[in-house]
Amino acid sequence: MKKILSAIALCCIIAWYGCGTNNTENKETKPIVKDIELGKIEIYDSSALGIIDSNATIESIGRNYTWAEGPVWIASKQMLIFSDVPENKIYQWNDKDTPTLYLAPSGYTDTAFRAGETGSNGLFLEKDGNLLLCQSGNRQVARMNAPLDAPKPLFTALAANYKGKRFNSPNDLIEDSKKNIYFTDPIYGLPKGADDPERELSFEGVYKISTDGKTTLLTDSIPNPNGIALSLDEKILYVASSNDKHPGWFAYNLDENGNIKSGGLLLDATDLKEKAIVKQGADGFKIDKYGNIFSSGPDGVDIISPTGKLLALIKIYERRTSNCAFNETKDVLFITADDMVLKVKLHP
Repeated sequence: MKKILSAIALCCIIAWYGCGTNNTENKETKPIVKDIELGKIEIYDSSALGIIDSNATIESIGRNYTWAEGPVWIASKQMLIFSDVPENKIYQWNDKDTPTLYLAPSGYTDTAFRAGETGSNGLFLEKDGNLLLCQSGNRQVARMNAPLDAPKPLFTALAANYKGKRFNSPNDLIEDSKKNIYFTDPIYGLPKGADDPERELSFEGVYKISTDGKTTLLTDSIPNPNGIALSLDEKILYVASSNDKHPGWFAYNLDENGNIKSGGLLLDATDLKEKAIVKQGADGFKIDKYGNIFSSGPDGVDIISPTGKLLALIKIYERRTSNCAFNETKDVLFITADDMVLKVKLHP
């Protein structure tokens, strides 16, 4: 589910949080690699062999983006769409050709210059076919008012503020079967981050938009909330923290109204770092057909059991991953990885 800053601050944000920058002239040049060199599968628990082959091939389906994010598979169109956050664009890929432009602008629709992350970040396809977007530039959660096969930059804001104060920069979102929308709101998209003079909220929150349009703060205790997902039975809300000091994954039990009733830290990424298994941090993630968490981060995509056990890593060389998405049968995983979009086959 990625600035007018000092050079040091900018490097830190890119390294630890996976946030993009809209200054393409300063974008780091990434090495050109062949598909065979993209990465490898590391198995930590034998149960992972029922999910992915240890020799699975990691393929490139798109290259040369500034910061790819928010992939969504649209089964009815057999099409993948994903954000390029700093470029304020969404691209599409149909399994035949290289990705092409799908929508622009995607996250910032004003004409005045704006630094920071301007484009859409997390995307979600509602069951009725409408596209939901976390818009960093507009600082809102929105719905596109156009058909999927004829996209236009026409949006309806579903949530633009909390108690009259504008959000920081909505990052990732998920909708349940009752049409409640859950989203995270870290400070990554603000031009100066936590110190941005346009910042109106003193915290970074996880929110729910109810079917009546009311926005409720679920928690403000997660540092740098990022990726978000629901368990298969929609009874658990998972949230990732990309905080550099206390990164990890949180799991919250929800009541019948979709509000948090209990829960907390599921897995501390710092523990994994100390064991030299993964570096740290968590970005966007998705839940597979078995309830496992496929979570992107600095090393690649971690595969984590519902109980918080690290099962495997889809390790990506030279690039940090930002998010991932499954096809409709969940036997293909798409990965946004910095300037590239990747594909890996899973067991059916």
